[in-house]
Amino acid sequence: MNFASDNVVGASAPVLEAIVRHNGGALPSYGADPLTLRLTPRFRAVFEHPDLAVVPVATGTAANALALSVMVPPFGLCVCHEEAHVMVDECGAPEFYTHGAKLHGLPGPGGKIAPESLDGYLAGLARHVHQMPPRALTLSQLTESGQVYTVEEITTLSRIAHSHGLAVHMDGARFANALQGLGCSPAAMTWRAGIDILSFGASKNGALAAEAILVFRPDLAETLDHRRKRAGHILSKGRFLAAQLDAYLDGDHWLANAAHANRMAARLAAGLAGIPGVRLAWPVRGNELFPILPAGLDAALRRGGAVYFGWASRSLPPGETVGEGERMVRLITAFSTTEAEVEEFLALARRAG
Repeated sequence: MNFASDNVVGASAPVLEAIVRHNGGALPSYGADPLTLRLTPRFRAVFEHPDLAVVPVATGTAANALALSVMVPPFGLCVCHEEAHVMVDECGAPEFYTHGAKLHGLPGPGGKIAPESLDGYLAGLARHVHQMPPRALTLSQLTESGQVYTVEEITTLSRIAHSHGLAVHMDGARFANALQGLGCSPAAMTWRAGIDILSFGASKNGALAAEAILVFRPDLAETLDHRRKRAGHILSKGRFLAAQLDAYLDGDHWLANAAHANRMAARLAAGLAGIPGVRLAWPVRGNELFPILPAGLDAALRRGGAVYFGWASRSLPPGETVGEGERMVRLITAFSTTEAEVEEFLALARRAG
């Protein structure tokens, strides 16, 4: 009953089998192997974009930080939500890779930036040499509260950002879960809505350690390979990154994994909704849910072996609070979460409740 994260489970069988299958023999190194070269046309087909540049890396932090490094100069500003992963969970990597650029976090319920908040902030900035000029907006999809930006919201926010001279990045650590939650195409949720660079996550959804920086604007891709090499993120045996991403995309494995994780989250949420004293802070839009529990139930679940994290309540919807004697927690399901695990957790909660 480990719902701490989708990072706590292993890799999926097709991904592991692909790594083993491509292990034998000698192939060119540093991404010059045929499998790595095949990734670009594969991703171009998935995203319906003829000029898409594909840059594989091993971690989401590297994907985000390197992506922002080509968008924001050392004297520039990147706007994000105040609880965004790049803001609070990457140990200053975006600032490091941009050589000193600054992040500014905006508040918003559900981890989402509202269009009026973004427009008001950007319009109110002073435009002189004393002010770091804003150069990028980054959106988390899913957000840190498990919510999704709709295609319309992404389009609106991108239009505002572009009108102020900002490029737009999407942190897609749980991109597949958001995509399945919205039921739209990858193109619709990214470049057609105004996204310039996507950090395409795979490690949380079945890969061993693989992400991809997808660049929809050729001018932003120009220096990315040099930045990746300088940062130590070009693997000498690049075929193993490519093998994971190739298997991840093959037969829509990535979408099937995300759909299963989302179903398990919905099942968990439906079961918790029937337990007295339990309510969800936000609707379930992907594979994360944030129930507010009576403190006694939280303690009983932990004693019974359930593993999950407590969560901050800064982005709660208007009118919602976590009262005295209550705890808000985060539960995350994965591609490998079973119905039996969900039912075991719910049975424990029902007994304790």
